[in-house]
This record gives sequence, structure tokens and C-alpha cells, in this order.
Amino acid sequence: MTDLELNWTLSTPGLLLIAVAAIALLLVMIMKFRIHAFLSLITVSLLTAVATGIPASGIVPTLTSGFGSTLGSVALLVGLGAMLGRMLEVSGGAEVLTNALINKFGQKRASLALSIASLMFGFPIFFDAGLVVMLPIIFTVARRMGGSLLTYGFPAAAAFSVMHVFVPPHPGPVAATGLLGADVGLVLIFGLLVAIPTWYLAGYLFGTFLGKKFVLPVPSILDAPTGSAESEFRSAPKLGTIVTLLMLPFFLIFLNTGLNMLATAEVVSLEDGWVQILRTLGETPVALLITVFLAMWLLGRRQGKKGTLIETVVDSALGPVCSIILITGAGGMFGGVLRASGIGNAIAESLDAIGLPVIVAGFLIAAIVRLAQGSATVALTTAAALVQPVVMDSPDFNAVQVVAIVLALAGGSVFAGHVNDSGFWLVSRFFQMDTKTTLKTWTVGQALIGVVGFAFALVIYLVASGF
Repeated sequence: MTDLELNWTLSTPGLLLIAVAAIALLLVMIMKFRIHAFLSLITVSLLTAVATGIPASGIVPTLTSGFGSTLGSVALLVGLGAMLGRMLEVSGGAEVLTNALINKFGQKRASLALSIASLMFGFPIFFDAGLVVMLPIIFTVARRMGGSLLTYGFPAAAAFSVMHVFVPPHPGPVAATGLLGADVGLVLIFGLLVAIPTWYLAGYLFGTFLGKKFVLPVPSILDAPTGSAESEFRSAPKLGTIVTLLMLPFFLIFLNTGLNMLATAEVVSLEDGWVQILRTLGETPVALLITVFLAMWLLGRRQGKKGTLIETVVDSALGPVCSIILITGAGGMFGGVLRASGIGNAIAESLDAIGLPVIVAGFLIAAIVRLAQGSATVALTTAAALVQPVVMDSPDFNAVQVVAIVLALAGGSVFAGHVNDSGFWLVSRFFQMDTKTTLKTWTVGQALIGVVGFAFALVIYLVASGF
């Protein structure tokens, strides 16, 4: 046993009890005693590591590993996305696009228009990156139309969420597809058939309800202070310029994800030099970096703005999001400790032994692992690995049934994201909701997405099996 290995002395009930107690303590610290979420997450992560038997020499490496792995992706995406968002906002570009959307779809369909755009962007772009890029547009529409931010923000965020969890080429469904031997093309088709109605019911309709129940003001996190240097950046750019800046990361990231799908289908080889170059350009941080530089040119230099002004605008985007980045990283730390404790595997193996129908067992395994340790991708791959022998060794499942099982696992993996999920904190802080409100809105919404998505997957499974 190495220093970083756990002392496997706790039973599954013991691990589950610790996880429940840790989550309860975290909520009490944040909601009752008003201790900052960043400090609360670090403290509870430390106590959980001790309680689950991680050796003293491995506690800090475990904490920093979970924190660092989350920051490795989130910090780049949020930082670059905030820079792009700030330029879109203060240049007047977000307002230009908002006016175009409202003129095209009408005021009553503004929320629907935002969500449709988010569904499109969510096809190749991961949840966190897509949401950050769309935020200035969401905020501007909400400010223009009035009412609660949730009326516009929740359906758009839910659109990115359903695409991320149900539809290839996102990592969770791709991993489950490979583990269960499903056809990636069928998973893509049926994934869209599940994702879109799931979004409409659990995202758009539920978001409209939330907007009436919780009146949230539009955050000022992306706004330029009145009378500041940033206000000089305004130029009212053309609609085509804004569409180009929003579509460029979409196109570049699609190069990466699309080539990965083609490689899986053995259409192209990942060893080819041109494929490697295009995939690198399509990596999300690289795509956003390229887009930020292009925005600096199109919205700044080409409009006659001085380099010092452009630098001021770009720099001003980072301060407001530092808290978001740190809290999201600490959320990843907490989830990392829970994963290192082995609670997810312990629960999954216990449920696997119960003997439920594979599609039901897979959904429950993914859902409980998601609740226990936070990561949707980990929950999905864990559940897929456990049901793999049943699916792969049985001749009773046809191709569509296997696809339905993949989608059922995906539904479980998104179920009720809460305080151990870094995405929970991303939504909470960008929407400037307190923890209690985020639990009532985002966590419940994620639970609905999981249940509704599973219901659609179950219908596909039953139809494919002929009842």
C-alpha cells in the first residue's frame, strides 16, 4: 500500500454515512453560519479526507489533486470566456445580437431563442465553456426584457446540460458508448431524440416556472462601471461580427470533437499530422484563445481603439470571476476527495448485486454515484463499466436497446447535481444565487433532467424490445 492509497476499513454504509454528514456540514457552514463557500469547501474536504481513512501523508496531495484538476479546465475556460464576454458586453455587441434575436423571434419568444442557440452551441461545446460564452447575451436579453434572470438563464443552461450528458461527442456518452459497444451514430441520433424533449420539459418549461417563482436580478459581473475607461470601448459592432465571434469557437471545437468521432469510426487516423493540428486548434482553451484575439482585433483595433484601452477591458474581466474560479475549484476538491474515498465504486457494486433489470440498475447506479461524488462523467463511466459484462455477454440486446441503456445511464449521471459538483458552483456564482436558491432551482432541475431523460430512454428500450 502506497502513501496515497486508502485504508480500506470502512464499509459501504460507513462511507455513505460520512458522505451524507460531509454534505450536511457543508450546507450548515454556508447557509447557517454564513462561512464563505471557498473556506467551507476546503474545510469539509479536509475533514472528509481524514474521516475516510486517507493517510496523513496523502491528504494534502488528494486535496490539491482534486482542486488542480478542476482548475486546469475551469480556470482557462472561465478566464478566456469572461474576456470574450466582457468585450461582447461593453462593445455593445451583446445588445446588437439581443436586438436581432428579439426582432426575429419576438419578445415573447426571447427565452426560446436563447435556448435554441444554446442547444446548437452545446452540440460540440462543453457545458461550462458554452455557458460562459453565452452569459453576456443571456444577461443582456434578461435586462432588456425584464423579469427574473432564471426565465432566460435557466433554459439556456439546461440546454447546454442536456447536450453535454446525452449527446456525443461529449466525453460521458462517448465513454459509455465504447464500454457497452453501442453504435456511436445511433447514440447521436437517439441522444438528440432524448435531449431535445427533455430540455423542453425539464429546462424550458421548468425554467419558465422558476422565473415566476424566484425573481433574480441580472448580475452586473460582466458590466463596465459607469464612467470607466471600459465605457469608451463601445462601438455598436455589426451583427455579422458578433455572430462570427460566437460561431468561431463552435466551429473550431467541432473540428476536435468531429475528428474524434471520425477516428472512433475509423474514418480518419489520429496519427495523421493534419488531424493532430486540427484537433489542437479545436481544443476548447485553444479555440477560446483564438476567439479572444480575434475579438480584440474586430472589436478593438479595427474600431480604432488604443491598445491600452483593449488591455484595460480584457484585464477588467478577470477580477470579478476570480471568486467563481476558486469556489468551483474547491467544489472539484470536495468531489475529488469523495471519489478518492471509493464511495462511488462501493455503492455501485452493492447496487449491481441486487439484480434489477439492467436499464433500471444502470440508471440507479449512475444516479447514486453522481449524488455521492459529484462528477457526471465519472458516474456515467462507473455505471457503464459495471453493467458492461451483462450487456456485452448477452445476445438478447439489440443495437437500439444498447443505445437506450447508454442514454439511461446518462440520465442517471446528471441527476440532482449539488454541492459536490463544480458545475453547481459555476451556475450559483455566475447567476449570483445563494446556495439555498441554487439547490431549489439548479439541483431540482438537474434531477428533472435525469428522470425525464431516463423515462424517454426507457420508452425507447421497451419499443425496441417489442414490450
